[in-house]
Amino acid sequence: MARAVTGRVVCFGELLVRLSAPRRELLMQSPALSLHVGGAEANVAIGLANLGHSTAMISAVPDNALGRGALAAVRGQGVDCSGVKFGAGRMGLYFLSVGAGLRASEIVYDRAGSSFAAAAADTFDWNALLAGAGLLHLSGITPALGPNSAEAALAAARAAKQLGVRVSFDGNYRAMLWESWDSDPKAVLSELIGMADILFGNHRDIGLVLGRAFSGEGADRRREAADAAFAAFPGLGIIASTARHIVDADCHRIAARVDTRDAAAQTEEVAVSGIVDRIGAGDAFAAGVLHAHLGGGDAEAMARTGLALTCLKHSLPGDASLFRQADVDAFNAGGLDVRR
Repeated sequence: MARAVTGRVVCFGELLVRLSAPRRELLMQSPALSLHVGGAEANVAIGLANLGHSTAMISAVPDNALGRGALAAVRGQGVDCSGVKFGAGRMGLYFLSVGAGLRASEIVYDRAGSSFAAAAADTFDWNALLAGAGLLHLSGITPALGPNSAEAALAAARAAKQLGVRVSFDGNYRAMLWESWDSDPKAVLSELIGMADILFGNHRDIGLVLGRAFSGEGADRRREAADAAFAAFPGLGIIASTARHIVDADCHRIAARVDTRDAAAQTEEVAVSGIVDRIGAGDAFAAGVLHAHLGGGDAEAMARTGLALTCLKHSLPGDASLFRQADVDAFNAGGLDVRR
């Protein structure tokens, strides 16, 4: 078993308000929308808090009902939000129409000019915000939002390395966000991955940064990509990913994989049917992998726990995983009967 990681988990990224069409309708089909609070990094913070970890969210929101409400929702899940700043701008939004059958889900983003994207990099005092932290979690969405956010993400990772705080990075490549400004995603992502201890990404994410394709199939291709990433980034120790095969909007087959420098673990595929909400499933996977890692688990434990959380998330409305260790244990035991 690997050595457990101590200290709280600090997550840095944008908080978003999600507005969803009801009952799998199309957007604007009827004059009603349901509201959830999310954001890739906040989802990880909430997922880990529900698994018993001390977590903190660092972000910026407007000082209005939307910003205060988003903070209250995240804080209500046990996440420390004292590092979230109020700033000029607006709340980032996105709109979701949940798919059905052979119709895929659709998302419309409305986040330009948000308080988070507008916040200058020096808004955040990283030496203070990372005091007592054991791990910093970032995603590729943050640097894609614009030059301020890109510099803030780099500043956070640089401070973490100087302070001896481990860095977890989820690639989350969003081409449309990067293309909306004069950006150099390969350079920024390469620097962030170069400071990461843990990377969430598959062979396509690694190929994007390294500027090459991987020719194998399945597990062989993922190991080839992992070996290339380990060679290019000497500080990187763990790479975690999922493989998803979509049958239709209601049934997906999912497997999880974790590579370390000297080992690998890949689960069998699990058929996830009767899907309620797949948004945030990747963040639930990250929370599960980090949960096992923080407790000193090996590659197999990380893969199995990540798979459990991502599969369970498909059963839950909203962006974040709210499951506890007992839920993970029940999933792994195959218990589907009512728990009394």
